[in-house]
Amino acid sequence: MKKNGIKKLFATLFVLSALSGAMAQTSLKIGATSVPHAEILNVIKPDLAQQGIRLDIIEFSDYVTPNIALAERQLDVNFFQHLPYLESFAAARKLSLESVVAVHVEPLGLYSRKFKKLEDIPAGSLIAIPNDPTNEGRALIFLAANKLITLRANAGLEATIKDIEENPKRFQFKEIEAPQLPRTLQDVAAAVINGNYALQAGLNPIKDSLILEGGDSPYANILVARKGESKDPRIAALAKSLTSAKVKDFILSTYGGGVVPAF
Repeated sequence: MKKNGIKKLFATLFVLSALSGAMAQTSLKIGATSVPHAEILNVIKPDLAQQGIRLDIIEFSDYVTPNIALAERQLDVNFFQHLPYLESFAAARKLSLESVVAVHVEPLGLYSRKFKKLEDIPAGSLIAIPNDPTNEGRALIFLAANKLITLRANAGLEATIKDIEENPKRFQFKEIEAPQLPRTLQDVAAAVINGNYALQAGLNPIKDSLILEGGDSPYANILVARKGESKDPRIAALAKSLTSAKVKDFILSTYGGGVVPAF
């Protein structure tokens, strides 16, 4: 065989090999909020690539769109919410979604730009809380656990301000969309803020919160798939990577207690 022929043969084999590798790789599209979810996903992206899975991370800034996009098959999975929120949202919208695995807890905290201590907040002050059903209930339960208010005995996880039975300091509560809560800190005495939005706003949950939810919170953030699809090999590989020692070490070393592993 002539030299040019040999070169062409090797070139053809190289191209075929590259095409074969590209064809062998499969994609997995995941919706996530940026902090800490997308950050955690980027840590394991190379590990999944080694298994032939290209992880496409689509970032969202709200709590509604990722579930709709998943139900409509614009995504394969999502990672941004806790189980009570998923159950409430899916029931209200009649979506067939399920939890795959719990990954971490983002402790809810009470933050203030105006006061350094909880006891410094004056009676009658305005406190902002999340307005979606599960996070509003979570915030009120959190405040009740810290003896700022008392809720009706049967208020449940979806308690609202109407379920406040005792309010000794006569606090007023303003319901705000969760992503907007950090921006209210200049206008209110304090705000109950989800951990991911606190981190995005540059708040340190350990140093900056007046009070902070414990790491034993039942509100662990979860990987979510459409019902019946959690055993898809790509999703199973992602779930395994998300609950690996690598991810645990990353969470502990990066967020300083502002995010806590749930596995």
